[in-house]
Amino acid sequence: MPIRLGILLFVSGVILLQWQAELPAMQTALFLPLSFIACVLCWRSRKIVLQAVSRFLFISLLLGGGYFWAAGMAHWRLADALPEAWEGRDIQITGVISGLPQYTGSSVRFEFEVEQVLTPQAHVPKRVSMSWYPERSQNDKSRAWPSIHAGERWQLTVRLKRPHGQANPHGFDYEAWALERNIRAVGYVRTATNNLLLDAKASSPAYWIAAQRQQIQQRFGSILDGHRYAGVLMTLATGDQRAIPTDQWQIFTRTGTNHLMAISGLHITLVASIVYFLVFGIWRQSANLLLRLPARRAAAAAGLLAAFVYALLSGFAIPAQRAFFMLTVVAVAIWHGRVTTPSMVLAWALLLVVIIDPWAVLSAGFWLSFGAISVIMLVTVGRIGTMHWLVGWIRVQWAITLGLIPLLLALFQQVSMVSPVANAVAIPLVSLFVVPLTLLSMIPSCEFLLPLAHGILSIVMTVLQGLNELPQPVWQQHTPPLWAIAVAVIGIIWLLLPGSLGLNFFSGFPARWLGIVALLPLFLVFPPKPPEGALWLTVLDVGQGLAVVAQTQHHALLFDTGPAYAESDSGERIVIPFLRARGIGKLDKIIVSHADSDHSGGALAVLNTLNVQMLLSSLDVNHPISQAADRSVLCVQGQSWHWDGIGFEILYPNADIYQDASRQTNASSCVLKITTATGSILIPADIGRAAERKLMDVQHEKLLSTVLIAPHHGSLTSSSKAFVKQVNPAVTVFTVGYRNRFGHPRDDIVERYREQGSMLLRSDWHGAILMRFEPEGFVVGSWRQLRPRYWQQNFNIKLTE
Repeated sequence: MPIRLGILLFVSGVILLQWQAELPAMQTALFLPLSFIACVLCWRSRKIVLQAVSRFLFISLLLGGGYFWAAGMAHWRLADALPEAWEGRDIQITGVISGLPQYTGSSVRFEFEVEQVLTPQAHVPKRVSMSWYPERSQNDKSRAWPSIHAGERWQLTVRLKRPHGQANPHGFDYEAWALERNIRAVGYVRTATNNLLLDAKASSPAYWIAAQRQQIQQRFGSILDGHRYAGVLMTLATGDQRAIPTDQWQIFTRTGTNHLMAISGLHITLVASIVYFLVFGIWRQSANLLLRLPARRAAAAAGLLAAFVYALLSGFAIPAQRAFFMLTVVAVAIWHGRVTTPSMVLAWALLLVVIIDPWAVLSAGFWLSFGAISVIMLVTVGRIGTMHWLVGWIRVQWAITLGLIPLLLALFQQVSMVSPVANAVAIPLVSLFVVPLTLLSMIPSCEFLLPLAHGILSIVMTVLQGLNELPQPVWQQHTPPLWAIAVAVIGIIWLLLPGSLGLNFFSGFPARWLGIVALLPLFLVFPPKPPEGALWLTVLDVGQGLAVVAQTQHHALLFDTGPAYAESDSGERIVIPFLRARGIGKLDKIIVSHADSDHSGGALAVLNTLNVQMLLSSLDVNHPISQAADRSVLCVQGQSWHWDGIGFEILYPNADIYQDASRQTNASSCVLKITTATGSILIPADIGRAAERKLMDVQHEKLLSTVLIAPHHGSLTSSSKAFVKQVNPAVTVFTVGYRNRFGHPRDDIVERYREQGSMLLRSDWHGAILMRFEPEGFVVGSWRQLRPRYWQQNFNIKLTE
């Protein structure tokens, strides 16, 4: 069997494991040696049937090898977990700050390698992620920020919890991300007198590298103080992408140049190549050196060492891993005087990446990195004849743009339309000037080159900003179905098959135009929509907050937009990706129930990104959200409308409430009732018991509902016994954050709904809640149940029906 095919089978086994809801028992891996023995015995036979069995067993052996390698790594990593009994309790630990501290607006975050647990009987995972909040001074007017540095050993009192993220369709899986980085608990540092710096420099190569990365950042920050793109140069030097502001990342993403603004495979290959040719040229000049070691071997070793050092500075992300492993294979081939094909180099790099990090296959960087290199090889390797370098360059750029369309639409639902032009300008300037100057500036005596690097980068940014301001720099759409992505990949390969040496993609190999036809389903096959008279309702998991999407056959409504976070908001991170992936580009209405940030935090992002026909809210007319809407109306009891056979009605508040300038935001929350032929939904936002009494007095007959989004997240101030009895929901949904500081939902309230006979669902346990009210009946499910993964926490034993 070809080595490349064997590697692909092994990697396929790794991918298969990452789709599992539960890890297999490692005892089942015993079939591997048994299969190997049977494979050898059958292969020795001269019978064709037994030889076919041998091939089948060998394929199973390779698939199973990848599958159980990933399973064994997962068992080992998951075993180092924080016990549930120690969540939220004070624990005293000692350890070392192992990563670059990140200062945000409210805290400093860092990764911590735990060396010793001082609290008796407590168990803490080896690697945790911490936040340290500034302490208030005695006069309560200023805050003292902790001064911490990578490589320092500290004694700290902390409170921890297991990694837990929001779980939504088309959303980011934080728990998988944390597992890949071996972050097995997250928490914060408690204010305590025994928080002590024990050692300024812990002795370990990894800690020394982390300290050097932070020193480089600090030196760059002081030299480029006030320069707009200082963060980009810090990232190019150390790989810490958090140094780049969000608005600049948006420009890089929209122009398709974000791969250049981090330590990428291209940069590592460039550094290795420069060092290779320098050492090769110098080595050839010395007869003594040539007698000791051939120049090519010495140059290959030096280039590989330079790539390794640069990859370490980058944090060894997937693009850096891929480039370094490819260079390793090339260096080994040069050392032994062998010729190896580019596809073999890529295959071995792929194998090494998944062996070291089986969870790499879950990241977008893995697919984009290996996909881009595969496309480049497809259009450059093994072609007969020569072409002008400029034609070749343009051909590669267009090939990458076309080749990555299926992946970009599947992963991000968008493709940069200006990427070829942006990369044609940015790649030469960044790779040949900005990166080398930045690297030289890391040498203490060469800091004077840093402003020059910033000046060239400013030219690049001016071009990228101009491209970003074009009317349609990015194509955005729904997520294509899996079969359409597979057909498109085949079409891309067909389109890029050998043809003429020019830019004419329709000459050479016959019927290459069929590749374009194979791309059409990506754009023309749309996600399904509710039929006439049906309602699809999604309660998104936004943590401690609320965001509900209601979709009928031709209309869509968003009730609340989730909370704002320290560096972003749920509108940008959760709501917009979900709507875009579902093919919802227009919202007929947004209802922002009240001004509290856990309900309105994502509204501005949604209003600024999507086409919103109307805003209904209880916000003042001068509120920024009201100002951002093209049409803003106060929600008032009695407002109603019908979409595709579905009824919508505002049950609260009364218009008189807006006359009270001192009204409380919760008390003025908009309350929405949605009615279908097979059930109804009541969404009361954050109303309290007083508002509940008003509703029962005025809207008594309209409160009975199939589904209730529990008011105020299940707090003690809401869900009175009379209200719960009157609504009598078959399903109650609590929208809460995992281990939130308010203790929502309260046990007494949960018990009240349980006694009513309601099925209880929680966004922190179940993730997004997915409901369908269709003519055939009512169906409810949750994202964690529909898409279970072995790394997720299991809350099934706590569910109540």
